[in-house]
Amino acid sequence: QVQLVESGGGSVQAGGSLRLSCAASGRTFNSYAMGWFRQAPGKEREFVAAIDWSGFRTYYTDSVKGRFTISRDNAKNTLYLQMNSLKPEDTDVYYCAAVRGILIITAKAEYEYWGQGTQVTVSP
Repeated sequence: QVQLVESGGGSVQAGGSLRLSCAASGRTFNSYAMGWFRQAPGKEREFVAAIDWSGFRTYYTDSVKGRFTISRDNAKNTLYLQMNSLKPEDTDVYYCAAVRGILIITAKAEYEYWGQGTQVTVSP
């Protein structure tokens, strides 16, 4: 079992940056592939970025490529999402998620564990 707690959300103006963190409980963090998703009110939760167990392989949705960077520190049991050049359309609740395994997973339904979410608001 893995418990995930996100932090780092907040309000920023367009063009600004935020770094989200996701702290994971347990001693087997490096057994899990990880991902970030986001969701606006009334909309489906959508994939943002994913990383494999080692941190060497990453994958992004097209709308964040070149602006967001996913990374992990397995020694600290922590997942990160560095978000630069933020746009108003990036405003959402951001969730981290974990799935046991070594490969990158992009499908929401495959993830086993979810955090509670952190709000990101980008003003024009």
